[in-house]
This record gives sequence, structure tokens and C-alpha cells, in this order.
Amino acid sequence: MKNKAIRVLVDLERLRYENSGIANVFKNLAIGLFVLNIPKNKFNIDLYGPLVSLKKLNTKFSFVKRKSVHKIIPLYTFKYNILHTSHQLSSYFHIKKRGQKKVVTLHDLNFLHENISQKKYNKELNKVKKNIQNTDVIVCISKFVKKDFLANKELFFFKKEPKIKVVYNGICFPNTDKTYDLEDLSFLKNKSYILNIGVLFSKKNQLALIKMLPYIKEDLVLVVSARNQFYAKEIENEIISLGVSKRVHFCSQISDNQKWGLLQHCTALCHPSTAEGFGIPPIEAMHFGKPVFLSNLTSLPEIGGNVAYYFNNFETQSMVATFKKGMEFYDTDRDTKIVQLKKRAQEFDYKVMAQQYLDLYKTLFNNA
Repeated sequence: MKNKAIRVLVDLERLRYENSGIANVFKNLAIGLFVLNIPKNKFNIDLYGPLVSLKKLNTKFSFVKRKSVHKIIPLYTFKYNILHTSHQLSSYFHIKKRGQKKVVTLHDLNFLHENISQKKYNKELNKVKKNIQNTDVIVCISKFVKKDFLANKELFFFKKEPKIKVVYNGICFPNTDKTYDLEDLSFLKNKSYILNIGVLFSKKNQLALIKMLPYIKEDLVLVVSARNQFYAKEIENEIISLGVSKRVHFCSQISDNQKWGLLQHCTALCHPSTAEGFGIPPIEAMHFGKPVFLSNLTSLPEIGGNVAYYFNNFETQSMVATFKKGMEFYDTDRDTKIVQLKKRAQEFDYKVMAQQYLDLYKTLFNNA
């Protein structure tokens, strides 16, 4: 058995949400596995997901087209040795045959901590239960997620006790020596601005950044991939109340080049999130040598380590003081700080993530 090629099916159905951070992580996993140049006699990897998105990855892996009917009539997967469900809320691959191994990537359990309806809570809890009840390994994307899972483990049922492993998300970094075109956002090129990238939800805490604006000289650029209408209205009212309408710039549906341009030209990235399973934008900013200001909550201290600056609370004057002190410290020895930030970012390279998953597949197969 050990001389046979290991057959793996990786579930990338979340590529449906092409502009999301999660989709980018899944793209990076597939590309990372491909660039590792795995011999065909060792591994046969197939990717499951939306066909158009899978083809854009330019890998040589075979594809299995995602169909909505697979939620009702499960896809026949028995030819695979290992199933990898790459999101805990997946509606696919809840069934496995005897001897088959399963990996589930757990990105967060945010629904346990958010103020959501009981109906939504139950829906998300049941999805996670279905995905992990028969898994062999749960891969958590940060130590915080692992800690959160273990603290709430009694909510879940397992047919067999799974192993818990931490594998950080991996990022495919752009070339920082290149100048990136801001395209229709070029008016920002000569502005001093702080940048925030993420969904416009209360847990991302962008409102706290709006309240800082009367006390700092920088503008604020919010890159928004989705929004909660009530939180968006609250932010709009605060902008009007503070009279800072001309200093807040909203962007959405931006290209990768525009994102790299925004990061390349920003003064700093501010990410005062109160609930984060990982945190991709701070890593991308560190890759460009930009100072990052994070909340000291959930997974973010794992991401920023000792090269980031941390908001210890969200009282406006305290945040302003942290920001000004951090920028002053950064500017005293900018070249050294840039080297430290870039080095930190490389710890989250996509090839590191791909190799760790590949090693996990191999171990699971050999222990079958």
C-alpha cells in the first residue's frame, strides 16, 4: 500500500467568493501544492470547486466540478485516500468510507461569540458538527483558533477523537520592487493615509478608526469586500457627525494590483479587529515593510509578533496615542524596521503552508 500514489481530493468550493480572503488562501494552497513539484507516483491531487475558478489557477491538477446537487446527492469520492475539506462550513464531503482519511481546516468559531440570531447560530453550529464529526485531523489556522476550539469542544460529537494541528494560512507575495498602479485610485498616491482591508462588520471595528481622524493628519482608506447595512449606517453617521467626509475613502471590488498599490503607498495599516481567526491584511502590509497597528485580541498577536504595534483598548485618545507613538518609533530607524517586518511576513509564505499540508497527507496515509 505504501508504494502506491496517495490520492487526495482538496475541496476548494469557496473559490466561489473570488474576492474574499478565504478564496485567496485556497488559491495559494492549490498553487503551493503545484509548485512543490510532487512526483505523480507519490501523489495524485484533484481539486474540487467551480470549474472556471479552478482553471484560472494554472495548475496541472485534475478538476472535479462543483455542483449544487452534491449537497443533496454526495459526490462519489471512494477512490481517494484522503479528503481535505478546506472550510468548516462546507456543505460537501460529510461522508467517508472505511479506511479513508479526512482533514478539515477550521478557520474560526466566530459564530459562538457574535451577536447573531439563534437560527443562524444553530445553522453554523450544525454545519461545523457535520464536517468534523468523522474527521481524522482538524487543522486550525492559528493557535488562537485551536484554543477556542478546545474551550468549546463539548459542543461537538466525534466518531473518533481527531488530532488537532496548527497550520498558518499562506500568502503568495507580490514583488515589492515593482511600482503598482493604483489605476482609478491614483488620487491617493500623494496622500498620507492609513489603510484598512476587510468586511464592514462590527467585529472589524472600523468605527474606532473613524473616531481617530479628528486627532491625526492621515486620511482613512477602507477596502470593503462586504458590509453589514446597520454597521455601515453607523459609520456613515459618525463620518457626518465628525465632519470628515472628505477624509474617508471607500473602495470595493479592487484588483490585486490596486490592493498592492494601496499597500505600497499607505502610511500604515490599522486592523483593530475584535474577532479574527487569522489576519491576512497585516501580513501583506508587513511584506511591504509598512507599520501595522493591531488589536491585542484573538489571533492578531500571533500574526504581528513583536514587530507590530497594539491597541490595548479602543478608547479614541488611547488609540491615537498608540498610533502616534508607533509611527514615531518606526520613523526613528525605518530601514531596520522594514527588514524586520518583511522577515516576519515570510513566515507565512504559501509554500510553507503547502508543504505542511503535504506532510500531513503523507503521515495520514502512512498511518492508515
